[in-house]
Amino acid sequence: MAVTVAGAAISSRASDWRPLWLFLTLAVLGVLGDRVHARTGHMRLSAGLTIVGLAMALLGPAPVVTICFISRILDALISDGIRLRGRRLALVWNLGMYSGVLVGSLIIRAATGHPPHGGAGFALIVVAGVTVANVINFLLAAVWIRAHGGPSLLTQFRRSFLPALPWIAAPNFLAGALATLYLLAGPTSLLLALGLLGAFYALLAELLGSQRQREQLEERTLQLASLQVGVLVTMVRTMSLRDQFTARHSAAVARYAHAIAHADGCTEDELRTIHTAALLHDLGKFAFPDRILLAAEGLDEEDYKIVREHPVHGAQLVRRVQGLEEIADIILAHHERIDGLGYPFGIAGTEIPALARMISVADVYDVMTARDTYRDPVSMADAVDELRRVAGTQLDAHYVELFISVLEREQIGFAHTADDDFEAELALEERIRELARPRVAA
Repeated sequence: MAVTVAGAAISSRASDWRPLWLFLTLAVLGVLGDRVHARTGHMRLSAGLTIVGLAMALLGPAPVVTICFISRILDALISDGIRLRGRRLALVWNLGMYSGVLVGSLIIRAATGHPPHGGAGFALIVVAGVTVANVINFLLAAVWIRAHGGPSLLTQFRRSFLPALPWIAAPNFLAGALATLYLLAGPTSLLLALGLLGAFYALLAELLGSQRQREQLEERTLQLASLQVGVLVTMVRTMSLRDQFTARHSAAVARYAHAIAHADGCTEDELRTIHTAALLHDLGKFAFPDRILLAAEGLDEEDYKIVREHPVHGAQLVRRVQGLEEIADIILAHHERIDGLGYPFGIAGTEIPALARMISVADVYDVMTARDTYRDPVSMADAVDELRRVAGTQLDAHYVELFISVLEREQIGFAHTADDDFEAELALEERIRELARPRVAA
């Protein structure tokens, strides 16, 4: 603040304050304009910004700094009371931030002289000078926030300054245009300035209000999705306690299906989708009675009727989570067959979603190679032979060969008897949030 006051005093000239009525008028407008404001993030945008820009163009550095001091001190007194409620140091720092206004005003005076002459070049110089003031103001504010435990300067620049840049630039250009209009049309142009300022900041407040409402809606939607996802995660982990094989089988299928999709050139969004769908593909088994879920021997026909319903039950559960409709469709179709003899609906060929066909290959392979309660595992070679045998009837032949090539090239596997592989694949919350966020934003 001392530097700002000293710089304004040293640079002050008598001509900077003339005409005096203009200084007084802009001082009043500056105070009133500062009360008309809106916020975008941590940035406070007020009609006073344009008035200050206008004063920087038409008056000298000292009058502009004086107008800023008057406006800021009155705003602090109105907001915090006479005692400022412990915010005296913050007020001093805020006043010192007007060193940016001082520097910008000196730039404008050096480039145009005083009194200035209008024109397009003059308007651009005003825009440049006010922009310099904005940048210095932001940097000093960011230093204060950082010193009080806030984020880094770079983070503040990305989160606060860049999003507010259009709303900062518009008043700068408006100030340049109004200053030029004043030099061409005289004092009556200030009436037009008031009308334009009122309209601009009314529109700004409306736009920022709409933006805040949209952001709040998106945040609440994501919070709801996270809550629903938490329920699904709890169910998967509960299934792990009830039937460890089924939960670890789902994690293994997720790893294999992801590898198939990656080899097939799927996008990042598709990779997240197939991984999540594979993790949840057997969620419908949660409703199985223990005599089926923990069966130590083969099932009878009545039991198989119940088993064939698990894709429907799983899809119904997942479809309740907003943003996971595509995953529900994949879960619903993961037991359909290429020849149309699968369940629950008997669809065939390309009617089956491609990602569901990939999961089917991974599912069959893991069932054959992992030990469960009533079947001994087979070797990778025997499992590959069986995959090729059912390719074109039960499974998609293209994805069978793609998976076999991945197995031979990368030697991927899954340790059903260890916790590490299971926990690595079950990092479900963040995967589903990543999946839901672009859909919510859309």
